[in-house]
Amino acid sequence: MVATAWSSDLAILRNGFTIRYERREVSNSMTRLYTSDNAGSYIDVPTTEIQRFEKEQIVPRIVATPPSQGVSDFVNSASDHYRLDPDLVNSVIHAESGFNAHAVSRKGAQGLMQLMPQTASQLGVSNVFDPQSNVEGGTRYLRELLERYNFDLVKALAAYNAGPRRVEQYRGVPPYYETRAYVARIIRDFNRKKLAQRAAARQAQAHKPVGSQQAATLPQRAAKLKTPVSASNQQSE
Repeated sequence: MVATAWSSDLAILRNGFTIRYERREVSNSMTRLYTSDNAGSYIDVPTTEIQRFEKEQIVPRIVATPPSQGVSDFVNSASDHYRLDPDLVNSVIHAESGFNAHAVSRKGAQGLMQLMPQTASQLGVSNVFDPQSNVEGGTRYLRELLERYNFDLVKALAAYNAGPRRVEQYRGVPPYYETRAYVARIIRDFNRKKLAQRAAARQAQAHKPVGSQQAATLPQRAAKLKTPVSASNQQSE
C-alpha cells in the first residue's frame, strides 16, 4: 500500500532538521518527500526518523525603508549603552519591521523591534510605538539574551524570535522554518556589513601615502560581535 498526500508542508525530523516538500508517499518503512513538481526530485527518509509534519508558515517579505536619522541616533545610543554593535541592532530591526515604527505582526508584536506586549511591559516600555523607547527596550532584551546564552548569537536570535523556552526545549535553534530563516537572514545581513567595512578599510589603507599613520580599526564597542558570525550550525533559508 502506498499512501499519497498532496500539500506544501514541512517534515520535522527527530534530529532537528526541516525538509520542505510538495507531496509525500509512505511505503512500508520509508517516506518519500517530493521537493518539487519534478518526479525525480525527492528524498527518501525512514518514517521513524520523522517526528511530525507541519503546515509551512510563509513569512511575508518585508520591504525595508532606510532608517531615519532619528532612528539611527536611537540605535547608536542604545547600542553604546548596552555594549552592542549598532550594525547588529539595525540588522534585527531590518528583519523584524523593515524600520516601520508602527508595524504590528499577526502574533501581536509591535514597533521597530517587534516587542510582544508582555515583554515590553517587563522591559518597562510603556509606548512600543515610540521609536526611542522601542529600540531601547529591544536592544536591552537582545543584550540579556546574549548574556543568557554566553554570547552565542545564533541562540540569542532564535530566542528573540521563538522565545527562550523553545530554545531551551530543543537545546538550540527550534526546528521551525520561520525561526531558522529569521536567524540566517540576520546573520547574513550582519556579515555583509562587516565584510563591506573590512573591504573599505583595506582599500583606504592601500591608498594611504607611505609613512602615514595606520588606518583606524573598527570600533570595539562589542568586540565579540564585531566580526562576521559563523552560522555553521544554522540551517539557511
